[in-house]
Amino acid sequence: MNVFREAKRIVIKVGTAVLTGGGEELDIDYMASLARQIVSITHSITQRDDSKTAAADEKQTAGRIVTLVSSGAIRAGKSQLGLIDLHAISEKQAAAAVGQVQLMSIYRDLFWRHGVHVAQVLLTRDDVAVRQRFLNARNTFQKLFEWGVLPIVNENDTVATEEIKFGDNDQLAALVGLVIDADLVIMLSDVDGFYLPSGKVDVVTQITDEMMEAAEESKSGLGTGGMYSKLQAAKVAMDCGIPLVIAHGRHPDVLERVISGEAIGTLFIPRRRLPAKKRWLAYAPKTRGRIVVNEGAMLQILHHGKSLLPAGVIAVEGKFDAGDVVALTDEHGRIFAKGMVAYNSDELRRVAGLHTSKIESVLGYKPSDEVVHRNNLVIV
Repeated sequence: MNVFREAKRIVIKVGTAVLTGGGEELDIDYMASLARQIVSITHSITQRDDSKTAAADEKQTAGRIVTLVSSGAIRAGKSQLGLIDLHAISEKQAAAAVGQVQLMSIYRDLFWRHGVHVAQVLLTRDDVAVRQRFLNARNTFQKLFEWGVLPIVNENDTVATEEIKFGDNDQLAALVGLVIDADLVIMLSDVDGFYLPSGKVDVVTQITDEMMEAAEESKSGLGTGGMYSKLQAAKVAMDCGIPLVIAHGRHPDVLERVISGEAIGTLFIPRRRLPAKKRWLAYAPKTRGRIVVNEGAMLQILHHGKSLLPAGVIAVEGKFDAGDVVALTDEHGRIFAKGMVAYNSDELRRVAGLHTSKIESVLGYKPSDEVVHRNNLVIV
């Protein structure tokens, strides 16, 4: 089975434990090998022509397009400054600010050996969760691809707080896959793949509770993630319809071997692929509030593809504006869908349970016939 050979847009994630080889400093020789492999699997990246011709301005990229998600900034900063232990968030953020410069300097020099320009892209969760920022990020990536520039992504640790953090770069890699509409995510880990007590699992088509429990035991001391976070990332990727592979990043020529179809690591195969906007709705944004829906309306949404109308609304929880993403729950509080709401929370409280024909008489205007249109709704 080789889902890799056809992949044209690939996200590669490399963690701190792989970059350091378990040591305290970045392993430059390994990073050089990683750069060589990435350039190799892209086949070719057309270089910028200094001529003023239209053909040069249009800039074509041949072969695969790769985005690298790289950890290591905090570790690089810690090593450069001779720090031993970092405890406070401000210390880690400051170390990341120092280390990110070093990390990108190394990558710039290593990729330029192959004639490839790189770009730094620092993201927080809001850059994916807020629709306009998501689209801005997507447009930036697309322009870099057109120019033949390789984006190198990290979380913006210097400003990220608990509310806007991805949590770890595993989650970030899966969501970068969402942003660029990737065909494949490759997670380079310090293990050969995902293991159950019975041994390594070669192919996964569904992530079970048993797998999550087994993964929770394996935490890495070097990075912020572990196998549990990788399974969470794999679930996001699979639900978006993006295959994902976990492989040992220190195996010789690991990227080339994965792309060639060699059965190394663990392959996670998706069952479905949502349309682009619905993938964003399901996995990127945090919900701003909840709408409690009666059973009849819920069944119409779940089984007949209907929109949510005011008549189906029982209660409104939280404060939100029109255009925000909200969760739809049943009468027992269980979330069954997410969507972009056409009403703000105050308006919706006033028209909850009413027939559509009565909205204008209550509000003096009618924002929409639907509270959440089917096109802006995804079942979760």
